[in-house]
Amino acid sequence: MAWWSRTQGLALEPKKSVPKGIWTKCERCSTTLYEADLDANFRVCTSCQHHFRMPTETRIQLIVDDGKWQEHDRDLESGDPLGFRVDGKKYIDQVKATTRKVGPGDAYRAGTAVIDGIAVEAGFFAFEFMGGSMGSVVGEKITRQFERALGHRRPSVMFCASGGARMQEGVLSLMQMAKTSAARSRLREAKVPYISVLLHPTTGGVAASVAMLGDIILAEPDALIGFAGPRVIEQTIRQQLPPGFQRSEFLLEHGMVDRVVPRKDL
Repeated sequence: MAWWSRTQGLALEPKKSVPKGIWTKCERCSTTLYEADLDANFRVCTSCQHHFRMPTETRIQLIVDDGKWQEHDRDLESGDPLGFRVDGKKYIDQVKATTRKVGPGDAYRAGTAVIDGIAVEAGFFAFEFMGGSMGSVVGEKITRQFERALGHRRPSVMFCASGGARMQEGVLSLMQMAKTSAARSRLREAKVPYISVLLHPTTGGVAASVAMLGDIILAEPDALIGFAGPRVIEQTIRQQLPPGFQRSEFLLEHGMVDRVVPRKDL
C-alpha cells in the first residue's frame, strides 16, 4: 500500500477537460484540428483536404458578395397534409422543433444575390434542417427561384445537399421532383443558364431530379452523389461496387459532372 501512503494528505486536483467546440477530429485522417483554424480554412482539413459539412449561413457568406443577398420566401412553412406520425411524434411538431433550433426557411434558402459581380438567383439546401429533405415548401421555393430567374433573365445557381424527398409528406414530396424539373425546363427553353453545385451528400429524389439538370454541374471533392446508397445497391445487385463509387471524382470520370472544385475555389 505504499502508493496510498504517498498520496495521503495531498489535495487531488480536479481533471481539466477541453471545452467543447475548441477541437475537432478529422473524419478522414483523424488529425486533431483547432476549430478556429478549420473555420479560417473554409472548414477544410489542413492535413488531408477533407471537406467538412459547412453551415448554410456560412456558405452564403462565403459565396455571395458582401451585402448582396436578398432572401425570398423565408416565411413559407410546411404543413402536415397526411397527419404523419412516427413513434407517436407528429411531423408538424418535428418541423416546429427544427425551426426553433435552426431558424425559419425550412430546408432551402433562396434569394437574389450578386456572386463575383454577377446578379443571380441563388438557392442553398440547408442540410441541418431535416437532412435537407425536399418537401412541398422546398419544391415551391426552388420553383419560385427558377421563375424569378426566368422573369429577370438572371442565371440560377443552386447548392445541393440533401438526403432526398421528405418521406413525411408522402407522394406530395415526390411531386416536387416533377414540379422543379418542369420549372427548370422552362429556363432551358428560354436559354437562361442554370448552374448546379453538388455538395456532400446529394442523394435520393433531389439527385434524381433538379440537382443533376444543370447546364454546368460542379461538385465539391469526395461528395457522395447518387440516388440509392452504396449499401442498398450492393445488397440489391449482390455485387461489390468499385472503389470511390458515387463520389465526386468517380462521377467526373464517368461524365456525370463537369468539374470537381475545391471549396476555396468556388
